[in-house]
Amino acid sequence: MSSMHVSERISESAKRIASPNDGTRQLLQWGSSMVGAGVLAAILLQTLLGGFGPTGASTNTGWFALIIALMCLPFGGLLLTLGIAKWFRNRRLRRFTTSRN
Repeated sequence: MSSMHVSERISESAKRIASPNDGTRQLLQWGSSMVGAGVLAAILLQTLLGGFGPTGASTNTGWFALIIALMCLPFGGLLLTLGIAKWFRNRRLRRFTTSRN
């Protein structure tokens, strides 16, 4: 049995895990750019490329924009959500380690 308190063990592991280059910035950057590309494709589909109806898009370019939007929005949303969750976790770990020191 270790005589170290649980919060002391957590703070040591937090120092190792929350490195400055843990990929959070890249997740936020790529997630937001993919969501932006999906939103742009959906807006272009509705405004300039003929829109879409119950059977799909009305032009070939509209189909391409629809495919881009349907790929970028879910995947970019997941990346962005993961990046935001990691950012909040790193922020909490930084606060925890600075309050313990």
